[in-house]
Amino acid sequence: MSTLLALDASSSACSCAVWHEGEVISRFALTPREHTRRLMPMIDEVLAEAGLAPSDLDALAYGRGPGSFTGLRIAAGVAQGLAFGLDRPLIGVSTLEALALAAHRQYHLRYVIPALDARMNEIYVAAYHCHDGRLVRTLDETVMPPERLRLPADLEDADWCGVGSGWSLWDSMPTSVQAALNQRLPDMQPDAADMVLLAADDFEAGGGQPAHEAVPIYLRDRVAWQKR
Repeated sequence: MSTLLALDASSSACSCAVWHEGEVISRFALTPREHTRRLMPMIDEVLAEAGLAPSDLDALAYGRGPGSFTGLRIAAGVAQGLAFGLDRPLIGVSTLEALALAAHRQYHLRYVIPALDARMNEIYVAAYHCHDGRLVRTLDETVMPPERLRLPADLEDADWCGVGSGWSLWDSMPTSVQAALNQRLPDMQPDAADMVLLAADDFEAGGGQPAHEAVPIYLRDRVAWQKR
């Protein structure tokens, strides 16, 4: 069984987690503007608790976005540096997918719309159908004004739940979306404990890339480039 370390700094939270022998050992803290100071000690703590040395890791993972530009660069930079030094592959994990998995694992929700506040009156958003720990994306990751959000056409009658900071813009959401949601969890943050599970599945399926190829996914840059 593989051993992985995941890092995330994509929001006001900072987290890391190790997957070892079927167990997740993690740290999570709300530390706005302190990610650089807190991340490395967290890594040392989870590795020590698991009884591991960095050389025991088979791969590393990081929250590749979307999220805070600065936070994404911090997590990607630390993960990339470790991967270079250890000669291990890197796996980028979607922060939105991690939010969906968290909602599914903790609350057994099946239809989840994770959304993060992208500032400038926009949200990063996607949608997932979750079943038995597996996620199927039903709305591609994108950035948009909250008033433009629409439910997947063939799943409008599903019992949707909104998770993540983007749902703090509830008043700007279309009435059709508001009517379809049974629950909102706007305080949920991306967590490396969920990312390490997604990364472990990806790694077992042959995923992973060389450290020099890993880049954060900002979404807003991609949309701006497409518009130009």
